[in-house]
Amino acid sequence: MEKTEVINFFETVLGKERVVTNEEVLQEFATDITGLRMVQKHFGWKSENLASCILKIHTKEEAVTVMKFINENKIVSIPRTGGSGVCLGLETPSHSVVIDLSEMNEIIEINEENFTITAQAGVPLQVLEETLNKKGYTSGHFPQSLPLAQMGGLVATRSIGQFSTLYGGIEDLLVGLEGVLPTGELVFIKNNPRKSTGPDLRHIWLGSEGAFGVITEVTVKIFKLPEERVMQAFAIEEFQTGLDIIQEIVQAGWKPAVTRLHDKTEAKESYGPFIKEDEGVLLFISEGPQGFASLEGNAVKNVCLKHKARELGSKPLELWLAHRNDICDHLDMYAKQGAVADTCEISAMWSDIGKIYNEVISRVAKEVPYLVAVTGHSSHSYVQGTNIYFMFGAMCAPSVEAAEKTYNQIFGIIMETTLKYNGSIAHHHGVGRYRSKWMKEELGSSYEMLKKLKSAFDPNGIMNQGVLIPVE
Repeated sequence: MEKTEVINFFETVLGKERVVTNEEVLQEFATDITGLRMVQKHFGWKSENLASCILKIHTKEEAVTVMKFINENKIVSIPRTGGSGVCLGLETPSHSVVIDLSEMNEIIEINEENFTITAQAGVPLQVLEETLNKKGYTSGHFPQSLPLAQMGGLVATRSIGQFSTLYGGIEDLLVGLEGVLPTGELVFIKNNPRKSTGPDLRHIWLGSEGAFGVITEVTVKIFKLPEERVMQAFAIEEFQTGLDIIQEIVQAGWKPAVTRLHDKTEAKESYGPFIKEDEGVLLFISEGPQGFASLEGNAVKNVCLKHKARELGSKPLELWLAHRNDICDHLDMYAKQGAVADTCEISAMWSDIGKIYNEVISRVAKEVPYLVAVTGHSSHSYVQGTNIYFMFGAMCAPSVEAAEKTYNQIFGIIMETTLKYNGSIAHHHGVGRYRSKWMKEELGSSYEMLKKLKSAFDPNGIMNQGVLIPVE
């Protein structure tokens, strides 16, 4: 089918004003906010693969009609909400269409009996949280992308928030959802606290990154705003000591909402006035009903002091709370300086996470020329293990190709080292197109299951080609 015919059909369904073909806007929608693209744009990069159009979807009925049409005509589509992805998951192949659900932004219901909130896919998380706060509730979900992220994308990327040790990731918060399959079938997974009726179908959508369909509506848990909060910070001499402290705390059954360990480089940059030379920092926030936070806070303090950690009071937490999402206001700050800068989050069991951290820091420092910094922190912990959120920056020759070479080298070291110790290559940013080349090694023999799921749900291969599974 000719491009003109395709555009005409969409304009008939949605109206001309909701079918965007402006080249400047298509260029803006051609990628996400991955650090590599940020610096490459500074060096003149522009996508050579623009979508044919952007479709502004307002209703699930429109989504059904659009999906049926693109499936019948085998048109590749890229579902999108807030656009805050960081793994090239939103890159547009030539002649694709972007299914933009950001204007499906209605909060449908706050159910104060069942403690749930139901919202359309395009509801900004910040709006949802502020709405809940006015009624005395919270979503408990605070990713760094809070000012940018929208509900559909949070589910599709299997996101997590900074208070996750208490509230969990989006997979723990999701109660039910509505979506449209590539064939145009509208499906609804009903709200229920738990069931034993075969595989949990919510998990087909969680982390699906637009590969299996389009999410139109989600229902997530809500919580009462905490009555009490205890904030405390500690200095430690060795990163491994910090890991040992966190492991002991969570394995004892405590769940401080915020549980963070910053290595000495990050600590010096962010908490310099509070620490001595070469110290790292532990941050804890305990919150909940009156009395609980104090009880947990005392237990956390006792474990820290047992390991010779030095008390720093609550001031570092106040600083962190005030500035934790500042990066969203200046995403291209480092790119403007010509630096290849980004983050990469991985996870592993307690027995291996320290080895991954040490080896990555050592290898990047030795192998990457013109390195500015490489740091790491733990921010999401579990009984079995934790994550490391690496941050890196390096200078390179001022060209698109040189930036990609440097980026690939650093990312490759992190991926190789993580897989060497049987860790996972993505803790919460997702796979996108960039990390898909490591998915076969990540999943091992279960990679075939992912391929069969893709074939079953999307036999025509129209949904976000290249995410999760690389295009061969």
